Order: sequence, then C-alpha cells, then structure tokens
Amino acid sequence: MSEDINETFDDRQTFGERLADRVAAFGGSWPFIIAFGVFLAIWTGLNLLLRKEAFDPYPFIFLNLVLSMLAAIQAPVIMMSQNRQASKDRLDAGNDYQVNLKAEIEIMALLEKVEHLTARQEEQTELIRRLLAQKETR
Repeated sequence: MSEDINETFDDRQTFGERLADRVAAFGGSWPFIIAFGVFLAIWTGLNLLLRKEAFDPYPFIFLNLVLSMLAAIQAPVIMMSQNRQASKDRLDAGNDYQVNLKAEIEIMALLEKVEHLTARQEEQTELIRRLLAQKETR
C-alpha cells in the first residue's frame, strides 16, 4: 500500500513551518490584498487630511519604512513556505513513482497469468478437437 505523503509531511512540521505556511497563504490571498489596500488608503487619507498635524506627512516616509519592513519579513517567510512545498512535491513525486512501479509489476503479473490461461485454453481446445476427431472416426 502507498502512504499518504501529505499526512506524513504534515506530522513532521514544526511550529515555525506551520506559521510560515499560514503567513504565506494569507499574504498571497485576496483578503490580504484588500485589507492592505484599505489600510494604505486610510493611512494616506488620514495623513493628507491632517496636513501639518499628520503623524506621517507627505511623502509618507514612515509608511515607506513600514512597507519595507513588511516586505523584508514577508519575503523570507514566503520563500521558506515555497521551499517546504518543493520538498513536499519531491516526496509526492517519489511516492507517485513507487505507486506506478507497483502498478507496472502488478500489470506484468496479470499479463503473465492471462498468457498462461490463454496457452491452457489452446491446449484444452486442441484436446477437445482430438477427442471430437476420435469420436467421428468411430
């Protein structure tokens, strides 16, 4: 029997790996993009409305710093998740190879049995022909 690679792989995940997968899944989703777009709109809108009293006046240098820090953290986390997915894909490909090899061996065994049965059937058909020929000669 083949094993479930996903179950085996998920059982060996550390907390950091599970967290990286969740961050990557959320960071690459529409809810994140929409929420971040709303956050940016509120940030810039609020700072434009407050003008001189703004906590981050135009050209939004603090926002630029926050975005840079987010990218600096998010990029390696997403790369960790992608590396893990690549490892998982390699295990999955190895498992597929094993399953395909087992299937090929089983097919070869079945083909051998069918050939054996065909040969036996031909022998039996020939025996029946001989018996019928003997009966007709009597």
